[in-house]
Amino acid sequence: MKVIVNRVQTLLDYTDLFITQFPVGLESRVEKVIERIENHFTKVCMIGIWGMGGSGKTTIAKSVYNRIYRTFIGKSFIENIREVCDGVSRSHIHLQENLLSDVLKSKLHLKNIPMGTNTIMKELSRKRVNGLKLHLLIVLDDVNEFDQLEAIFGNGEWLGEGSVVIITTRDVGLLKRLKVDYVYKTEEMNENESFELFSWHAFKEEKPIEDFNDVARNVVGYCRGLPLALEVLGTYLSERKKKEWKSVFSKLKIIPNKQVQEKLRISFDGLSDEVEQDIFLDICCFFIGKERGYVTEILNGCGLRGDIEIRVLIERALIRVERNNKLGMHPLLRDMGREIIRERWPVEPENRSRLWFDDDVKDILTSNTVRTFFI
Repeated sequence: MKVIVNRVQTLLDYTDLFITQFPVGLESRVEKVIERIENHFTKVCMIGIWGMGGSGKTTIAKSVYNRIYRTFIGKSFIENIREVCDGVSRSHIHLQENLLSDVLKSKLHLKNIPMGTNTIMKELSRKRVNGLKLHLLIVLDDVNEFDQLEAIFGNGEWLGEGSVVIITTRDVGLLKRLKVDYVYKTEEMNENESFELFSWHAFKEEKPIEDFNDVARNVVGYCRGLPLALEVLGTYLSERKKKEWKSVFSKLKIIPNKQVQEKLRISFDGLSDEVEQDIFLDICCFFIGKERGYVTEILNGCGLRGDIEIRVLIERALIRVERNNKLGMHPLLRDMGREIIRERWPVEPENRSRLWFDDDVKDILTSNTVRTFFI
């Protein structure tokens, strides 16, 4: 009877998470993650969803959760972990209390992290159905430090067979340390998906108004398949006149959209030290499209650990290795890096730490005021 009661309570606990108003291109991405979960269904399955800021990690995780959570005895979706833990005392304890509350449906007050870890192991290990440990669904959204995972999982032995853990992060290094079963890297939207998503936000229709077709394609091209940018700019341009669209697009080529930049900059600010940040800025300005070994050699020659730092930037989804082992990055990340430089030295190009426009370089070289190092 107790088993039946527990099962009925579980089935009645239906609370879908809000995902997005316009789920363009979402279904195919969700299916890839669910397919991996089904392949590991007989044991504990850990899945990582990794990608740059604004690429749709949380949206995918929520959609997967909504698709499968009804089959689990216990479930927990802990959102915005980086934001919750950013400089907040007791933040890790708060994560532990959230997990216990979601799964046990009761409030527990924890005094410290070790107590929380032990309580999770004890309480969830002894909670069984038909003598078996609970199979749980746990989603940890926007993890940025490994100790956040340690606080929740401990040794992980309390997870029952069939449990699923999904972690979204900008840092694939965390997923490697946890030894997840599969890492899904978020994909940029293709041209058709981008055009449709942007149109829904800008025009509330699947396609743009005919007179706006060309300028809409220009903005979509600027976004390069990043869902965040397509949504933000589509919403911002909605119901504006065509003249305003052209003005906004002209400005974007010089000064990036602030709302998009703030989201992307989280990854830059999260780098460990100024060396990593400086190398990222160097790549933004000088090394996009350059062979990885060549860039590493230059950085090592400057006394830097180029091979290690480049790997860190790749793991943080700030740069990527493309065809022929050449370094690349999303154009909006490049613009973000260059905007950081412009903000620090907003007026005189000759006082900036780096120059990347040919005209600026020529002006400085011919004005006898060279005070900048060029590569």
